[in-house]
Amino acid sequence: MTTPFSTNEMMIAAVARELKDGELGFVGIGTSGRAFTLAVGIPIVAARLAQFTHAPTFTVYWGNHLSPNLSQKPNALNQDAITNWMAAACPASTADKVDMLTRRRFDLCFDSAPQIDRYGNMNITAIGDYRKPKVRLVGCLAQPDHLAFVKRPIIITDMSPRTFVEKVDFITSAGYLSGGSSREEAGLGNGGPYRVITDKAVFDFEPGTRKMRLAGVYPGITVEEVLRLMSFTPVVPQGVEQVPPPTDEQIRLIRNVIDPGGAFLMA
Repeated sequence: MTTPFSTNEMMIAAVARELKDGELGFVGIGTSGRAFTLAVGIPIVAARLAQFTHAPTFTVYWGNHLSPNLSQKPNALNQDAITNWMAAACPASTADKVDMLTRRRFDLCFDSAPQIDRYGNMNITAIGDYRKPKVRLVGCLAQPDHLAFVKRPIIITDMSPRTFVEKVDFITSAGYLSGGSSREEAGLGNGGPYRVITDKAVFDFEPGTRKMRLAGVYPGITVEEVLRLMSFTPVVPQGVEQVPPPTDEQIRLIRNVIDPGGAFLMA
């Protein structure tokens, strides 16, 4: 590894490592700027990277596109260009996606949120009191369904004490609720967040307690630096591993083949 890499490229490599051949991943929508990069850009580029390397038949469902042609992405990511993007199928109704979600047809989904707590509960609804919020956020969209029905949800977000909070102000999508067996007792069954991939580290969830656990830190990042960016203390095992950086070939693919114009990695 000799090529310097960006934070986005590090996150893409970490996400791509979780994708397996033959799986189907659901990519939601993003607004603009960094929110778009986290919710859409990084998952799309990671999916294409996985297709080039170890998972050639990994498939994406994005918007109304089942398996869009990622080798010929639109020149601009506006509504007209995306609507006319070639794909294996373009289901006509949102009901089709909801039906696929509730039948657990998706192996993975990719989500982001301005608040997440130690049990993986997420908030994209409101900051502060729900009835008189300090900030009204985008709203639930399909995120509750993702964490209820998708087999391995992956949360992608940047680290900040205001994002990694002790308790979310509003549970938009249920992670492991209050830990232990509380998710199952609430009737949600299998599922819940699988990984949290950030700009500094990767987390999973400890079996049994279901508390967020530090699984690995990025090159040049210390455990102490990660903990300073959280308003709660996760489970920290002895000998936290370093997450492997992207290889020279992965960086070449990202920059020169997958997203040379930076359409997906705009921020």
